[in-house]
Amino acid sequence: MINSQRRRAAAPFFAFLLGVLALGLTACGSRETGSIPYRVGDFGAPDAPEKAQLDHKIGPGDILAVTVYQVPSLSGDQVVDGTGNITMPLIGAVNAQGSTASELALVLQQKLGVRYIQSPQVLVTLKGIVQRSVTVDGTVTQPGVYPIAAHTTLIEAISLARGPKDGANLKRVVIFRQIKGQRQAAAFNLVDIRNGREPDPEVYGDDVIVVDGSGVKSAFRTLLQGIPLLAVFRPF
Repeated sequence: MINSQRRRAAAPFFAFLLGVLALGLTACGSRETGSIPYRVGDFGAPDAPEKAQLDHKIGPGDILAVTVYQVPSLSGDQVVDGTGNITMPLIGAVNAQGSTASELALVLQQKLGVRYIQSPQVLVTLKGIVQRSVTVDGTVTQPGVYPIAAHTTLIEAISLARGPKDGANLKRVVIFRQIKGQRQAAAFNLVDIRNGREPDPEVYGDDVIVVDGSGVKSAFRTLLQGIPLLAVFRPF
């Protein structure tokens, strides 16, 4: 799970989503209702993250592209091992965990410049980030932000939050996702998915999953009652 500082930073956005959702999902009971579409065939993958994620802290499993200008023998992809290290020619193991790409580049420059290269220039970019997370909220046992592996499905993501609570509307589960620069939403019927009538959709890092029901707080409904439901399909 993310730390408390990250949760506080994300809270206004999640509050907005829950508030907008509450407008269209009141008194749903066990029915498929609302303006968010069901069985969306083209609800595709989210936008790819920017390659240069300046604030990302490097961790085990991340893939880094290390470029030492004019020294191709020292350049190439590096996979951060389980101890948080990468292994570079000449200088051996270098701890990368907890550093940003730019911070690690400075460390490599310093180490290479001590004995091997005069005024080295190093660029480190992120090619792959292992750790991804989704937010599961609404009428679930333990709402929160959870790390996910590749090819995690909607049911698996909800199970990370210990499943739906009593009062959950299993026919009204919404995924919010960033697609083509816009925050979009689609609704899913968990009953049909469990019974094999509908496929269990894959979820992606940064998805926000909201299970409708009594766990969707009415306070957000009052706060955002003037915002049309269609707003969830527009950038915000």
